Amino acid sequence: MAVTVTMPQLGETVTEGTILSWAKQPGETIEEDEVLLEISTDKVDTEVPSPAAGVIHEILVPEGETVEVGTPLAVIGEAGEVVAAPPAAEPTPIAEAPPSQEPAVAVVAEPAPVPDLPVIEIATSAVEPAGDAPRRGILSPVVRKLAAEHDVDLELVAGTGDGGRITRKDVETYIASGGAPATTKVTFESAAEPSAPVPVPAAATEVTQAPAPAQEPAPAPAEAPAPVASATGDTVIELGRLRKRIAENMVQAKRTAAHVWTSVEVDFEAVEQVRRRHKEAFKAQEGFSLTYLPFISRATMDALSAHPVVNSSFNLDEGQQIIHGSVNLGIAVDLNQDGLVVVSLRNADGLTLKGLAREIRAKATKARDGELDPDDISGSTFSITNPGPYGTFMSAPIINVPNVAILSTDTVVKRPTVITLPDGTDTIAIRHIGYLGLTWDHRAFDGSTAALFLKRIKTNLETWDWEQELA
Repeated sequence: MAVTVTMPQLGETVTEGTILSWAKQPGETIEEDEVLLEISTDKVDTEVPSPAAGVIHEILVPEGETVEVGTPLAVIGEAGEVVAAPPAAEPTPIAEAPPSQEPAVAVVAEPAPVPDLPVIEIATSAVEPAGDAPRRGILSPVVRKLAAEHDVDLELVAGTGDGGRITRKDVETYIASGGAPATTKVTFESAAEPSAPVPVPAAATEVTQAPAPAQEPAPAPAEAPAPVASATGDTVIELGRLRKRIAENMVQAKRTAAHVWTSVEVDFEAVEQVRRRHKEAFKAQEGFSLTYLPFISRATMDALSAHPVVNSSFNLDEGQQIIHGSVNLGIAVDLNQDGLVVVSLRNADGLTLKGLAREIRAKATKARDGELDPDDISGSTFSITNPGPYGTFMSAPIINVPNVAILSTDTVVKRPTVITLPDGTDTIAIRHIGYLGLTWDHRAFDGSTAALFLKRIKTNLETWDWEQELA
């Protein structure tokens, strides 16, 4: 019995994927759970195993094509089994436009040729009618988003996908061309004055009438930036898929969210003293070092419970803001300077300090070993980036949209600072001082919330009984 393999749901927020490569070709045998193909999403590249054993009868989607979840990808059957190909969609007849809607045309008998006559380009539509495209109206979220960003009328875009479906490449091609319709060159067949009607050969019955000379010419579309020429000694590096996705996501985030940055200074002395007392025993028990990040993460979980709007998603187009009932904490992980991914710690608000430390370590290790699953990097509701180990002073990161805020933890160093003693007097002491920066979306909440949220984290770090947290 034939089995149709469909595009899987690779993570709860993933709606489509791109076929990177097929491990098997038609006619080859495959075992159940053997790798069938590799798929790339905007989150991660994933190998997909075969759901059944048999022979590959047909591959329905070629490499490089982007398809939605649930789209048939391949057909697997038993050896010798004849599998009928899916019926092709019959084109819908093109409906004739009523006489009142027909474009103005000039149809004349062909006169004798006139030498050295001018040639003009008259615009004609290059888009097939929707009746010839049974899947034209099926649009992926990426296509809708790209069209909205560039103000593209999808009715003017020719669909080259299956059944006339408009793909992302179709929209990108349309944008790159400046949105100009296709043109047909038509030769004047008369030596009439420029102001006279332009006669058109009888064969060109679907050509629109040329505009009157008095009309202003349409402005030329903005030209794309000229490519940067490489000079002697330069090294040209082709962008990988991960770097392209990072670039696209960062630009999209800056276009979407109203970025504002706020910071506070934190006295980490209480955390540092506890960390020193427990670091050797912690490393012996857990197998890794106890850093500042779990302390900051634990203090942040409490602040998010006090200010739940910071743990939300904002959708202006739909007029909705979702306040999340639990915290899926996103942690930015550097892949040895080859890229950056945000791993997601599910229900992080229910974890202890030690639990947070273990989860952060486990997810970071999976990321650097290239073993992340799609669910490991999807669904975060609030994010933390930790450039502090690299010696940063203050950082203003880009929000991990659809999150509405991201916290940056910078380097903690010893500095002289003024402290108040128990008797109320002030003195100067050497303390471990660091800064926390919050980039937040001003569409979702205001500055007072951002300030109070940071103050709550600061107070927690400076005053909590961290000994008990590590007990």
